[in-house]
Amino acid sequence: LEDGAAVGGNMDEKIPRNEFLCTEKMYENFELRLKAKMQGKGDNAGIQFRSRRIPDHHEVIGYQCDMGSDAGGPIWGFIYDESRRNKYLTTPDREAALKVLDVDGWNDFLVRAEGNHIQIWLNGHKTVDYIEEDDTAYRSGVICLQIHSGPPSEAWYKDIELVEL
Repeated sequence: LEDGAAVGGNMDEKIPRNEFLCTEKMYENFELRLKAKMQGKGDNAGIQFRSRRIPDHHEVIGYQCDMGSDAGGPIWGFIYDESRRNKYLTTPDREAALKVLDVDGWNDFLVRAEGNHIQIWLNGHKTVDYIEEDDTAYRSGVICLQIHSGPPSEAWYKDIELVEL
């Protein structure tokens, strides 16, 4: 914890593996609001939800609201299926997200999950409106703050509010 925020990663050395700070309680239908920002050479983190820890492993499996970039550009507000399908579940408009993104500062996220409907907003702009059609995908799970493996970087999270629906 630093300056009222949960901070994952470090600015001094490579991050050897993905790390997750997770709730103990499982959540199903909710609205999650928080502020997040990235710093450093690494540019990948995210907010896991409806996720589960993989037994005897450091990874989790479930949905991730992405932050940062990939080879195609910014992925802020994308929804990725971590350790399950291993792909983006939607392809939001990267340019529209860039227009509302504060690259160096705090960004507001709203993640809403209700039944099979998942929505994500970045700084008031809806990036995801997804209907899950796979009945085997988790409808409940833990919520985790992630920092991705790679170059020195930090993911900062603060002002976290969770309302169960």
